[in-house]
Amino acid sequence: MSRTIIVVPCYNEAHRFDEAAFAAALEADRDLTFFFVDDGSLDQTRTRLEAFAEPRGDRCRVIVHTMNQGKAAAVRTGLLEAFATDADYCGFWDADLAAPLDELPQFIDILEHNPLLDLAIGSRVKLLGRKIERNPMRHYLGRIAATIASLLLNLPVYDTQCGAKLFRNTPAMAKLFEEPLTSGWVFDVELIARLVRNRRDGGLPSAEQAIYEVPLRRWKDVAGSKIKPADYLRAFVDVLRVYRRTLRH
Repeated sequence: MSRTIIVVPCYNEAHRFDEAAFAAALEADRDLTFFFVDDGSLDQTRTRLEAFAEPRGDRCRVIVHTMNQGKAAAVRTGLLEAFATDADYCGFWDADLAAPLDELPQFIDILEHNPLLDLAIGSRVKLLGRKIERNPMRHYLGRIAATIASLLLNLPVYDTQCGAKLFRNTPAMAKLFEEPLTSGWVFDVELIARLVRNRRDGGLPSAEQAIYEVPLRRWKDVAGSKIKPADYLRAFVDVLRVYRRTLRH
């Protein structure tokens, strides 16, 4: 089996940390490890994470930011440590489990059977036979942001912001995280832009051949999201900044 490390960024998640779901995922896949990053939480998140991790030994690790640095920084901290291991795949997953952890095996399977792929990203596409439950306003604002990102990336990506992503553990993927992520909530777009740029500058096949979007079977907006409507307006500006800094010659 392939060893997988999933980074879970956490900020004030004590009230909705689903211990049973994370425990079930570890039981279902003996080669799975979680790196929880407590991003300066002000509640009992760290206490709950450490209580969960302690009896599970090296299959769970808690990494602590003493001050809140934002989701992008928490993801970067955890993934830099994950990429430094001998894991086959390293990814990140939202702590609220809007995408259930039983979606993860299909991400692993896709990378396992497609050696040319470096990145599998969740995609919240509402199709018959799937249960994708999203707040309508957030959905439509998100679609506008995703369309702009797709145009600027010159990549037919449907959903850049889904909080479920899995990378192949290679030096090229680790390089995406060498520099701090500067684009706030749309750091996912920044990561994809770096992948597009690095493959272009390295004379490699296009990023479209390295990324696979995984249509999720289930997704449900969870109460307590830290994304507000005004964040979408800032996101449009941040996406333009990502394009200017990363992709424009």
